[in-house]
Amino acid sequence: MDNNKYKAGFVTLIGRPNVGKSTLMNQLIGQKIAITSAKPQTTRNRIRTVLTTERGQIVFLDTPGIHKAKNKLGDYMVNAAEHTLEEADVILWLVEPTNYIGAGERHIIEELKKGRTPVILVINKTDTVKKEAVLSFIDTYRRELDFAEIVPVSALKGDNTDELVECIFQYLPEGHAFFDEDTITDQPMRQIVAELIREKALRLLEEEVPHGVAVSIESMKETGKLCHIDASIICERDSHKGIIIGRGGLMLKRIGTDARKEIEKMLEMQVNLKLFVKVKKDWRDSDYLLKNFGYNPKDISST
Repeated sequence: MDNNKYKAGFVTLIGRPNVGKSTLMNQLIGQKIAITSAKPQTTRNRIRTVLTTERGQIVFLDTPGIHKAKNKLGDYMVNAAEHTLEEADVILWLVEPTNYIGAGERHIIEELKKGRTPVILVINKTDTVKKEAVLSFIDTYRRELDFAEIVPVSALKGDNTDELVECIFQYLPEGHAFFDEDTITDQPMRQIVAELIREKALRLLEEEVPHGVAVSIESMKETGKLCHIDASIICERDSHKGIIIGRGGLMLKRIGTDARKEIEKMLEMQVNLKLFVKVKKDWRDSDYLLKNFGYNPKDISST
């Protein structure tokens, strides 16, 4: 294969929840697009980001973690992840640095065996283990599947990510770029802003409010050098609403302050952010509300 020819293709990141897919994708493109959290199942939609170099263009598809669904939102997330396997030129499978292969990993292995797409195993979080232990992890997984490559990385610190990009290019087809060189993502700005607010809510609320939180951008408009954003944090119960607002509105203010700082950094302009909290009971099991909040199952099958 001629490494001098321009390459372009789609690369899917898959793995169990909280293995670091969004962190890796943000690291590879050098910009924060996907939200990250210590909580699993943070990513709910497929997120496309683009890395363009002199050698070629990689379109990354970050997917929700593959897990056992408990509601319609869970079904949507798993379908989004598994459907993406069919349209990729290369699959990056992220795993924890361990010799234990659990039921979730076994399920992914069976899914990967069904296809012929090159799979690069990415052993993430190598900064959390001793270097000599990584070889045994590689050996454990090598027995399970015929991987195109096995690359240990630390997505958080950026260790070995350049080598990973080189490996990806080896397996991409020759072709023209899909996006212009300035494109970083195909996500609408409103959706990125909503996700940034949701990230801050997840981080600050920690274990107090479960995953029944969505963010809806009610309005977003620029006047001069100021961007006015009205957004609603959607939760499932009245008790959750009280926690999100906090005593004297303190928690909601903290979420808004943290989100505003990051949105201003991204938009490179001042932001006037107003946050509201609404209760939509059992929204994660409502087809209508799921669609309203941007989780439309039809979007999966049509791409």
